[in-house]
Amino acid sequence: MSNALVAKYGEARLPRYTSYPTAPAFAAAVGPDDYALALRGAGKGEPASLYLHVPFCRSMCWYCGCHTTITKQDAPILDYLDVMSREIELVAKAAGDSIPVKNLHFGGGTPTIMKPHEFAALMKTLRTRFAFEQDASVAVEIDPRTLDSEMIVALGKNGVDRASLGVQSFDPVVQKAINRIQTFNQTKAAVAGLRAYGVKSTNFDLIYGLPYQTVDSCVETVQMAIELRPERFAVFGYAHVPAFKKHQRLIDEAALAGAAERNEQAEAIAEELVAAGYVRIGLDHFALPEDELAIASVRGKLHRNFQGYTTDDCETLIGLGASSIGRLASGYYQNHVAIGRYAEMVSSGVLPTAKGYLLTKEDKLRARVIERLMCDFEVDLAGLSQEAGYEEGFLLERNERLADLIADGVATVSDGRVTVAKDSRFMVRAVAAAFDAYFGALGRTHSKAA
Repeated sequence: MSNALVAKYGEARLPRYTSYPTAPAFAAAVGPDDYALALRGAGKGEPASLYLHVPFCRSMCWYCGCHTTITKQDAPILDYLDVMSREIELVAKAAGDSIPVKNLHFGGGTPTIMKPHEFAALMKTLRTRFAFEQDASVAVEIDPRTLDSEMIVALGKNGVDRASLGVQSFDPVVQKAINRIQTFNQTKAAVAGLRAYGVKSTNFDLIYGLPYQTVDSCVETVQMAIELRPERFAVFGYAHVPAFKKHQRLIDEAALAGAAERNEQAEAIAEELVAAGYVRIGLDHFALPEDELAIASVRGKLHRNFQGYTTDDCETLIGLGASSIGRLASGYYQNHVAIGRYAEMVSSGVLPTAKGYLLTKEDKLRARVIERLMCDFEVDLAGLSQEAGYEEGFLLERNERLADLIADGVATVSDGRVTVAKDSRFMVRAVAAAFDAYFGALGRTHSKAA
């Protein structure tokens, strides 16, 4: 990407578009009754995905943008798991029938903060209340620093076949600056243990734009990570939003890279991974050619959800746990973020929905357009518009944001197809924003484009 484009667009704050509309559009007008109504139609012959949020960690990583709580004690975790089991019962009851499940993802926080027997009990509850398909995939996000052998065994025994490990950076200077000291050997031991007990796909999360990070340190981290040959990498730019995440104020802002440096770091990581045989997928994922994510990308079957790029094609996503978001045909439904309020509602026998968004016909069209842009870097705008019952040029009319991007050579429009220029793919979020009817009107700070 040219320095001129980096200078013009690199500091722009843009959504990651893991949903559309994005979370700032959610409103409290959508509540438990709306969610209960939506659940009645869920899983009628079509498999669903489940997402369980475990919002606890033993220590705070200062770069973190997730909803999490630090606890040194186990009691809050036990209480939370009890409440989550009750929520599972409420959701299953609201759905009326046993919903078929194709995918299950544990996110956090640190899901493996649970004890092995607690994880097994939670899995038993899930399998009792939902109809898991025989080949259902179970994924868990893992902090290698706290993963022990007993938990690895429990994960294997309970069908976990995918694991995402937080790495971020192996540079000790960077690790100290973000309060996350994690050795290469800790990561290596975790990967070896997981593979020995049936985890067939591992993903490493890497971050660029962290304090004191350089191109050289990014490359060195990638080279070390490649030694362990994970099937996938997710490479994210650090989003510094101290107004929303107060612990980020502990990071030295003077040590953060500018847009041009962030872009150099991102491209250096990408070049190193591609040279090592990984396929670049979408904006920020990489996978080995034989991995199903890479195969889906080649076949145009890639999707995008709250976990990023995925092969998950389920229309229904049921979110469980504090702050989790569900997606059904009718719209989005988010649980209360505050654990206390979440627990209070569940204990009262009420679905803990805090807010949501009911999709319109136009929203669904824009969502499809944005997903295809994010996944394929191009979209048949005319075809999707006509399929949805709109005029071919509906989304092009008075689209000044897109016109600017076309003038700058970032995108082109030909025969109703919008294409992101190959050398400007890092700007795909800017192109997606051109089709976002709410962008700039919600007063929310997003991550930088570069």
